[in-house]
Amino acid sequence: MKISIATWNINSVRLREPTVLRFLEERQPDILCLQEIKCQNDQFPMKNFKALGYEHIEVAGMKAYHGAATISKLPLERLPTSFCPLDHARHVSTRVVADASRGDAGDFELHNFYIPAGGDVADREVNDKFGHKLDFIETMRAYFAERFALGDQHQVLVGDFNIAPHEHDVWSHKQLLKVVSHTPLEVGILEDLRQSHDFTDTARLFRDDDEKLYSWWSYRAKDVMASNRGRRLDHIWVSPALRPAAEATGRDGFTIHTDMRVWEKPSDHVPVVQVLDLGAL
Repeated sequence: MKISIATWNINSVRLREPTVLRFLEERQPDILCLQEIKCQNDQFPMKNFKALGYEHIEVAGMKAYHGAATISKLPLERLPTSFCPLDHARHVSTRVVADASRGDAGDFELHNFYIPAGGDVADREVNDKFGHKLDFIETMRAYFAERFALGDQHQVLVGDFNIAPHEHDVWSHKQLLKVVSHTPLEVGILEDLRQSHDFTDTARLFRDDDEKLYSWWSYRAKDVMASNRGRRLDHIWVSPALRPAAEATGRDGFTIHTDMRVWEKPSDHVPVVQVLDLGAL
């Protein structure tokens, strides 16, 4: 069984609902994880998503800010998780029932994150927002240490991590070394989280670091694709138990939908998709 998981910082789901619906109709992911939905739970536009077959929807909303939602063709079971030290709506955690015929063997945990951006100064002593970002990632580390200790090995982490870790995940490594999202401190902490449980960053599974990969481009660019000053802030990670499912779909199993950055009324992020072949497990 193959399933496709998409992650997308939509920058207001109500403003860009037509764009999301177009993406679902044209690209047909099985699961779509949205961040920065910027609405409360009862304001989330469920009706049209359900009409397209996405009947399973879990939302963590917040008035005007932040927020995350996971919409799925597959059954979802909400998990009682807490990651944000400030109690902002920045994550949705679910168990995905991917293949009922296989019992629990087809299930996995899916964690949809909107990690804080961190403000403008990479120093928690003078910038509370940066400290919040580091604390959020530390809470993630503690959570997954507990889950793996309990034997929950099938984990998928997706979302806007607000960190571009590799040299060619940003348009200019040298010019952005002191810019929040690519500072050595952030990159190191995110890498420590990834390595702590040997998560695989699926974007780089079949792509060397000399290949430029971006998923975000600033609204300030006059001709965004001509200048191409992007960053790869959006990620999909899989735990070691699920790595064979990502490997089985090959290089084409991972896609960044760059073309959508110039759609009408675009988000500054584009969807990132990973196909998993659960039959390879």
